Amino acid sequence: MSFDKIRRQTVAAISEYNLIQPHDKVMVAVSGGKDSAVLLVLLDAIRRRAPYPFTLHPVLLDQKQPGFSVTAFKEWVSTQGYELNVLEQDTYSIVLDKTETGKSYCGLCSRLRRGILYNHANSMGYQRIALGHHRDDLNTTLLMNLFFNGRIASMPPKLRSDDGRNIVIRPLVYVAEDDIKIAAEALKVPIIPCNLCGSNGNMQRGRVKKLLRDLETEHPFMAASLLNAQKNVRASQLLDKQKWSFDDLEGEDDTLQEPSENLSLIWQS
Repeated sequence: MSFDKIRRQTVAAISEYNLIQPHDKVMVAVSGGKDSAVLLVLLDAIRRRAPYPFTLHPVLLDQKQPGFSVTAFKEWVSTQGYELNVLEQDTYSIVLDKTETGKSYCGLCSRLRRGILYNHANSMGYQRIALGHHRDDLNTTLLMNLFFNGRIASMPPKLRSDDGRNIVIRPLVYVAEDDIKIAAEALKVPIIPCNLCGSNGNMQRGRVKKLLRDLETEHPFMAASLLNAQKNVRASQLLDKQKWSFDDLEGEDDTLQEPSENLSLIWQS
């Protein structure tokens, strides 16, 4: 795996979904994990070659987990040419107190984390919040929603937050997790482990992720196919009457239209 490969994939996502505009201030939400750390490095490499200016602002939330230390990670961020802004708020205790025994901590933990980061981005005037979700996160979420939530949905590359204040972007949607792991090792990212993730039962996401891994050993192109399916929706071949009028078989074709030309077309890889 070459760094250029995942850089090109990231540029493709930025270009196709118009993720970054000229003069944007992009808050990179780093967690101390491999994905967001590699995202910061990729965006910096892209910024230096971009056809218009934008700035990056790495922000990490210290949720006061026991043993959580940002020292090594903060020093690593400084070697990349950035100063890490560390927010401190004890959501760890809240999650432990409010989560029922045997239930996953992830839902409440992520909601609290999102709220704090969204508020900070709004107060600082950041136009974008960049998250480190990658191709395999999208595929896992797609199957999670199919299996357990009764809906066809995943993680979009770009969305407006529910309160309307923030634009969230996911520039790594085309990048495989294995490639991110290799990049993180090459960059010597000092990973900060999460003591909540995977520490209690009912971890459905872990089971789905393992299922995908097992299937990929037999079908190596399956992950790419799942991702492509999310760009190739046929409403007339599903059951959602709000998306397709079955009472009017003369309805419009449900094939996706070509996107109109915009600023994204001037990106060069």
